[in-house]
Amino acid sequence: MLISTETLKQDLDQLDRDQLQQVADFIAFLKFRGQHRRRVVLDPTQLATLFTEFADEDRALAETGMFEID
Repeated sequence: MLISTETLKQDLDQLDRDQLQQVADFIAFLKFRGQHRRRVVLDPTQLATLFTEFADEDRALAETGMFEID
């Protein structure tokens, strides 16, 4: 569905105050979602390092837990 800027403007002119607020809220949501998606950049090398660190820590915690007697 192709829609022009002019068509959108005409549709907006017909909305009441509450409907305009809903449109404004939705636009703010879309902007927020767009900004959030652009910021996430994963570095595979950094992820591998974190995985190794957490795996070592998890292993140590599991071994400690296995030897504890309640």
